[in-house]
Amino acid sequence: MIESVIFTALLAGILIAGSGRIDWAEGWIYIVVVSSGPAITTRMLIRKHPDLLLERSKLQRDTKPWDKVLAGLIAIVLPLALWIVAALDRRHGWSRIPAVWQAAGFLVIAAAILLVHRAMLENRFFAATVRIQKDRGHSVVSTGPYAYVRHPGYVGMIAFNLATPIALGTAYAMIPAALCAGVLALRTALEDRVLRAELPGYAGYARRVRSRLIPAVW
Repeated sequence: MIESVIFTALLAGILIAGSGRIDWAEGWIYIVVVSSGPAITTRMLIRKHPDLLLERSKLQRDTKPWDKVLAGLIAIVLPLALWIVAALDRRHGWSRIPAVWQAAGFLVIAAAILLVHRAMLENRFFAATVRIQKDRGHSVVSTGPYAYVRHPGYVGMIAFNLATPIALGTAYAMIPAALCAGVLALRTALEDRVLRAELPGYAGYARRVRSRLIPAVW
């Protein structure tokens, strides 16, 4: 709860104070949607996978070294850059995106949050960092969205990042959004390699579900 309050205050401070527009409707809608999504997911996890909340609450010692860098970029550096650029774009009017596109962006954001929510509830090993969770009986999950792609959570995260600039009406914020999407794709490939090599049963699952992110593409 404390983390949720701090996150909401930080996001509101960056977008509203940064833009200098207390009347920025899209900014406020984004704040409400983005803040309420994780809060709902957390309440559901308390009921279904409370151990996953504990897993995600701290950096585990056996996290892959390369993921300590990538996780920081994905969770902190690039989202902050995206929000700051979006706020400055709104303040200075560098770009404009049609309202209908913004509405579509919010629809994609909502769908992306729901997909991540669904993946997290389906997979009790949906850790914040890449590691083989031997201490938690790590095993392959192949049900729900995992029956269609091997990393549905990353699909949702990538869609969320790419839709954010559109929803906020800022073309320039697409630069950090695209960088974040690229880092997520890289992390997907690296994590998939680790799972194939170290998680029993994953190689067979990968032969059955051949797509990492996009069915019949990759």
